[in-house]
Amino acid sequence: MFKKAVEAKAQQRLSGADRKKLKRTIRDRFPRASDADIDALLPPKAEITVSKFQNRVHVYGVEGGFPLFFDVDGRGSEIYPTVFALWKLPEMLPYFMLKGGEVSRFVIGGADLMFPGISVAAEGLPSFSASEPWAVKVPGNPAPIAVGSTTMSSAEALKAGLRGKALRIMHYYRDLLWESVEGHYVPNSGFLEDVVLEDPSFLASNQPSDSSEGATCESDVQQSCVNNENTEGSVDVNGAISDACAASMQNDSENAAKEITTDASDLKSTANVDAAKLDIELLSLSIEDVDSHLDRCLLQALHTTVKDKDLPMPGSTLWSNHVLPCRPSGITLDIKKSSHKKLSKWLQAKSSTGLITVKEDKYKKEAMLISVNRGHPEYLQFKPEKRLVEKVVQAGDSAASESRSQKALEVVEVYKSSVHVNPIFASVGADTGKLYSASEATDIVFKYIEKENLVKQTNKATVVLDATLCDALFKGAIKKGSTYPTEIHKKDLGATFINRMQAHHMVTRGGESVVRKGVLKTVQIMTERRQGNKKVTKVSGLETFLIDPEALASELQKKFACSTTVAELPGKKGLEVLIQGGVIDDVARHLLEQYGIPKRYIEVLDKTRK
Repeated sequence: MFKKAVEAKAQQRLSGADRKKLKRTIRDRFPRASDADIDALLPPKAEITVSKFQNRVHVYGVEGGFPLFFDVDGRGSEIYPTVFALWKLPEMLPYFMLKGGEVSRFVIGGADLMFPGISVAAEGLPSFSASEPWAVKVPGNPAPIAVGSTTMSSAEALKAGLRGKALRIMHYYRDLLWESVEGHYVPNSGFLEDVVLEDPSFLASNQPSDSSEGATCESDVQQSCVNNENTEGSVDVNGAISDACAASMQNDSENAAKEITTDASDLKSTANVDAAKLDIELLSLSIEDVDSHLDRCLLQALHTTVKDKDLPMPGSTLWSNHVLPCRPSGITLDIKKSSHKKLSKWLQAKSSTGLITVKEDKYKKEAMLISVNRGHPEYLQFKPEKRLVEKVVQAGDSAASESRSQKALEVVEVYKSSVHVNPIFASVGADTGKLYSASEATDIVFKYIEKENLVKQTNKATVVLDATLCDALFKGAIKKGSTYPTEIHKKDLGATFINRMQAHHMVTRGGESVVRKGVLKTVQIMTERRQGNKKVTKVSGLETFLIDPEALASELQKKFACSTTVAELPGKKGLEVLIQGGVIDDVARHLLEQYGIPKRYIEVLDKTRK
């Protein structure tokens, strides 16, 4: 699930209704967790954020904290706790206990868990159904190291002889979800830094051995417990391993269990102490401290992420997308706890100092950032955190180059043989099921002319039509009573021949390519008025050019700082993007510059112009 890097396309706070819905979903899916447990993870007064990724995964967490839950498809039907959440509530999920520390190294390497790698208790295999969320633990450690979904029921597993895949791993310690926290959050607490991120014992117990004996044991265990179901020569289901490997595994697992158990106990105590410190710190922030943090975050945002080309910008967008991401780690900024109490009053106060220019939108009733005075003394004296800015710029450049490569478009008009021209193709031995470009199709008809020697001797620019070629070019196209032509000029022959073939088009974007029958349809961009004299811009026909309407809507929402939605076309197949406001020319320019759609394939209709 988190093996490959995927960029979050949006991050926002949950509304009160969405918070209740999320907690209700968690309560129903994880009956082991009580209401007090859920409130401990998601405090009632804390802000809960959701990060939406391009692969439809939604990640939930407390603002300024760690990710706690993730939703596989964004619909709430497959929601799982993260390792962070399971460390706070280890008993939230039932768990499979691994046979030893050697197996854990493959699980935290991204491999799915196989039944031979599970330690079955004396009372037998626990009961479970398919597609249930289960955790993974190592012996002696109360903190789970992975979470996943069962691939079959316990009855099916017993019937299969405890062979095959037991758990499809969704998230594990040190995957990219974990690394994203490690790389972008620097929490005040020593919870991660002291216990896990710099835990040599945990990492050492999961590193491959350099000795030949260790390598042999490793290959046997890996082959038997994780990646191979045919384990007859290495390890039995009940753990019948060769003596040397068994002793090595037992020593490693015992040492790892002791070290990790000690770390887990430190983890709980450290987390509790640091959480208390964090609460005291937040409670001790005075109004002046909050005002100071707000000013620093605004200056950091103006230096790093707010560009002049993005202006004007709604105040809500400035706050959520620029100011909040610049806040110090572990600090929750609340405008209500400042001396200004409201976002609009704070922006007006900064506007009165001359740092920025703010104007209220009469229609939206919202403060708009119009311009930034980059020669203001406060702006010049402030020194942004260059290290963080460099990271953001590098990530942005790589994402932009990757985005451009993915958006590269190639459109080719191709043609296929039809019943009219099949005799011509058959005569020269050409494949009638193949797609041809215009020049290739023209070459075929000229091969036929050369084969049948149909060039007029007295005029080399004229072709004499025999019965086969005449039918291919004109049969069914000549009105009744009219005579068929007996010759045709060479310059008209190619176009006439192509018009008698079946038109197709091939669209290629990045590594994806599709061929469709018929003429290439255009992208329709239309602006119309709705109730209240409000304009709305509609964009349809995007699927023709392999453009994801959802991704485009997200891009335009950020680019134009307006609301966008995706809806089904009424009475037709396909989707359309609805954009608030009359941005018809801007959308056309965006499709031309960012997606490479040729101008001739963009159809514009503005119904608001008289």
